[in-house]
Amino acid sequence: MNTNKQTGQEYEKTAATLLKKAGYKILTTNYLTRMGEIDIIASKEDYIVFIEVKYRKSASFGAAPEFVSKSKQAKIIKSALAYIKKHYLHDKSFRFDVVAITGSETEIIENAYAVETGKYYI
Repeated sequence: MNTNKQTGQEYEKTAATLLKKAGYKILTTNYLTRMGEIDIIASKEDYIVFIEVKYRKSASFGAAPEFVSKSKQAKIIKSALAYIKKHYLHDKSFRFDVVAITGSETEIIENAYAVETGKYYI
């Protein structure tokens, strides 16, 4: 029997494969800070991309991206800022994507949400 963590890891691997096919270069997975975790950090073109993977068996109770709450976004943003600071990436452009897996359907949602100007600091 799979635990939620094992299921999550399985879908994160699926997402990483999808992202690679779409031209992303995976930099790290499961990046953990005291503020939260980022499922996948990748680069694509001139961007550092922070990616949340969301899985739902069906869309009966809402689509997968709808489950990236404002509080989850804030944790990812804070963790992303820590990554940017640690790796001296202040001069890079970055964005926040979501890989939505609903049943057997997968979708990469670029720029799924943004950092509010002036709300976070490095």
